[in-house]
Amino acid sequence: MTNFMFKMLEKEGVPTHLVEEISDRETIVKKVSIVPLEVIIRNVAAGSFSKRMGVEEGKQLLCPILEFSYKNDDLGDPFINDYYALALGIATQEEIDTIAKYAFKVNEFMVKFFKGLNIDLIDFKIEFGKTADGTIILADEISPDTCRFWDSTTHEKLDKDRFRRDMGGVEEAYQEIMKRLMGE
Repeated sequence: MTNFMFKMLEKEGVPTHLVEEISDRETIVKKVSIVPLEVIIRNVAAGSFSKRMGVEEGKQLLCPILEFSYKNDDLGDPFINDYYALALGIATQEEIDTIAKYAFKVNEFMVKFFKGLNIDLIDFKIEFGKTADGTIILADEISPDTCRFWDSTTHEKLDKDRFRRDMGGVEEAYQEIMKRLMGE
């Protein structure tokens, strides 16, 4: 799924680390150093946002929300803002601006694309890397592990929450996403 999405995002002007898919399990990517920011875009209240803000899950947000977490497992990937990132030397203002621009572009494209598959893009987490010359590009993955996808009609969860909430049917949900992506 990641390679499929990255190819489309490249066409939309979002540079990615994808070079070539060589098999179902192997992909050649550009070498990057990951910017230690997890970039989260939220379109609908869900998950930790709903708990943290006391907003009912499923409530459509008035505009997309951009959040940053400091990518540090030992600290539990704490929520930070631009000023933390600047003060800690995690990213420059130019890098933060580029990341935000690309994150919103990814969101705009994916919301429309998945809507066409009768899927609502609730939220997602992406990561960016820097190439040797310092260029910021989309890296890591886009999948049901990093996105919340709900069926637009039934609101059935087709993502990581099936596992996190012990709902069962994880594999079937992921297969459903792929079937719709491939137009089956």
